[in-house]
Amino acid sequence: MSKNNLPNFIVVGFPKCGSTALHYYLESHPEIYMPLQKELHYFTSDKLLKLNKGPGDKEVKKFMLTSLIEYQKAYKNVRDEKAVGDASPSYINHPDKIPFIKETLKDTKIIILLRDPIKRAYSNYLHLLREKREHLPFLEALEEEDNRAKKKYSDFWYYKYNSTYFEKVDKFKKSFDEVLIITQEELNNNTIKTVKKVYSFLDVSEITPENASQRYNAGGIYKDNFITNLLLKQSVFRSTLKKLIPITPKMKEYKEKMIAKYKTKAPAISEEAENYLVERLREDVLKLNQVYNVDISNWNKKFKKQSIKIYN
Repeated sequence: MSKNNLPNFIVVGFPKCGSTALHYYLESHPEIYMPLQKELHYFTSDKLLKLNKGPGDKEVKKFMLTSLIEYQKAYKNVRDEKAVGDASPSYINHPDKIPFIKETLKDTKIIILLRDPIKRAYSNYLHLLREKREHLPFLEALEEEDNRAKKKYSDFWYYKYNSTYFEKVDKFKKSFDEVLIITQEELNNNTIKTVKKVYSFLDVSEITPENASQRYNAGGIYKDNFITNLLLKQSVFRSTLKKLIPITPKMKEYKEKMIAKYKTKAPAISEEAENYLVERLREDVLKLNQVYNVDISNWNKKFKKQSIKIYN
C-alpha cells in the first residue's frame, strides 16, 4: 500500500466539540475519504491503552488501532479522493505525539474543534452518565478528577482537563503550517458556511453539505430501557457489532432519529459547578481569544473579557 493513501488531514479534537457532526459532513463529500471506523486513535493508542481503570474503559478501547499495518488497512479503499482524513479527538490532549504524527504523515493539515469549555465539560459528564459509567454528581466528579487520573482512568473522564485548550492548541499551531480552528457554536449556528470553510481548507469543492439541519450526537439523557441500553451502554456486544458492521451515514442518521424518541432533557448544570469551572478556565479562555482570535462571544458570559498577561 502506498504511503500516499494515509491521511492528509486530521481532526484532532477536542472531544465533545462536534467531531461526530463534522465527520458526517466530511464523509458525505465525494472528494473526501473518511474511514468507516470513526475514531482510530492510532497515534495515541499506546498511551490510551494504559489508561483503562475506569468503568467501561477497556471495552471502549478494544478496537483502537495499534500498528501502522492496521492504520493502513483503514485506508485500503482510498481511490482518487483529494482529501483523506482521520478524526480522533484524543490527539489534541497528547501534544507529545506531534513528532510521531509528523513523522508518519509529514505535512498533514490539522482541524481543531472547540466549544464553550463549560458546556463541553458538562456534555462529557452527561456522556458517561448516559452510558451508566459515571455515578457522581457533576461537582463531585470534577473534584475527583485528579484522583481518577492517578488511578489511571481513561482521559475521557478528565472533564476539566479536556476543557483546557490554550496550551494544546498553541502546540499544534506552532508545529503545523496549516491549522484550522472552528467552534461547535459556528458549526451549529452557521452550518453551511462553516462546513464550506472546512471544505475550502481541504481544497475540495465547496458544495452544500447534506442534512445541514440534522443535529448529530446531540446532548441530553435517555430513558432507561432495553433500546437505549443496547444503543448507548458500553458492552462487548455493542463494541463487537460496531466492528463487524461498519455504520453508514444513513444508518447513523436512522440511529439518531430512533434514540431521539427516548431522549429527555438533561438537568441543568449547578451554579456551584459552573462557577468552579469558570474560576479555573477563565484565563485559558481569554488567552485563546487574545492570541488566536477564537470567537468566544457565544461562550459562558462569566468569561468576561479582562486584561491578562500573555506569555509567549
